[in-house]
Amino acid sequence: MRLKPALLFMLTLLAAPAGAYPRAATDPVTGLWMNPYRSVAVQNMMCGNALCGRVVWASSEAKADARESGVSELIGLDLLEDYRPQARGSWKGTVLVPDLGHRFSSTIETIGPDRLKISGCILHGLVCKSQVWTRIGVLPQ
Repeated sequence: MRLKPALLFMLTLLAAPAGAYPRAATDPVTGLWMNPYRSVAVQNMMCGNALCGRVVWASSEAKADARESGVSELIGLDLLEDYRPQARGSWKGTVLVPDLGHRFSSTIETIGPDRLKISGCILHGLVCKSQVWTRIGVLPQ
């Protein structure tokens, strides 16, 4: 007896132990994220009805840069604040740049299941900088 591919796939899923396959995230922007320099990790979560992101790990260099800018403790700092959905895969809020000591208007765009483009702008959007952050499963040691 030859099983059809779709039936075989369904049987495989049913036979697998719970948790053996990743489940789709309810919100693609929540979770652990690392900046492109691998110097800061942020836990994105829902804070009430808005998205926020808190620093949960930082390299010694990132901590030193933050201290030089007047930020005494980088770990636990709310980096992303009050992000609200704008369109599918797009959020708008405020980002804190610790080494500059300022908050900027910002957007987050999902550019894949494990990548976010975070942009911060000044002068009403005339000057913007962006970074692509990557989802991570565990914090660096």
